[in-house]
Amino acid sequence: MRGVISPRSHCVPVPLRRVDDKDQATNTSMFGIIISGRPVDAAPQIVAQTQYAFRVSPTPTFSHIVVFLLPGSELPPDVAASVYVQIPPSLDFKLLGAIGPGKESAIFKVNGIKPHASTVDTDAMTEYPSASANGAAGDIVVGISIEPAAQVEAQLAQMRAGQQTSSALVPMQVGRGSQITTKILAQRIIGNAFNFLASFGSDVVPLKAFQDWWVKFEKKVELDPTFLEREEKG
Repeated sequence: MRGVISPRSHCVPVPLRRVDDKDQATNTSMFGIIISGRPVDAAPQIVAQTQYAFRVSPTPTFSHIVVFLLPGSELPPDVAASVYVQIPPSLDFKLLGAIGPGKESAIFKVNGIKPHASTVDTDAMTEYPSASANGAAGDIVVGISIEPAAQVEAQLAQMRAGQQTSSALVPMQVGRGSQITTKILAQRIIGNAFNFLASFGSDVVPLKAFQDWWVKFEKKVELDPTFLEREEKG
């Protein structure tokens, strides 16, 4: 593993310090992860006194990762544990969410992580979303960093704000495009009807004439659904 989580950035790799026997003897993990169909993993690599890393094989495929505080483990009220993920070939760690006092576990939904192709999305079960994966070419790393609660909350707020902005932009743009298209089509339909009815040369047009127009209009749409898109206004 060539990188490790950085508490100051969502996606900045920093060198991973080798864990020696002294580290293992003086540090005890407070965290565990669960992946369906696999044993509970409560033995992460201890990167630093406040940083832990779990290596997770992408096969067999899985859909959820549960991150939790081990029984008997507690974090002080003013700290929380940020959860990050690194999906090869990227060396960057992306913030997933956090656990801490009052929220000792979290479920992150991860769809279709495979050695060569994968996608990730979120689920109503998860409070925080997962990272996008476009092909995990090695072990996935789940990183945990103990950080001040205020700093964690600020990072989560920034993450949520970014997601809301990106998810709102596409529907807004699509909606505006649909409104313009509908308006133009409506104008052209009305114009088509007006031109047909005006050919009668009378201010009073019988209802049957309108019905005849509608039948012809429907037939024209059936034969060429795009004719209104090409029709010039006027």
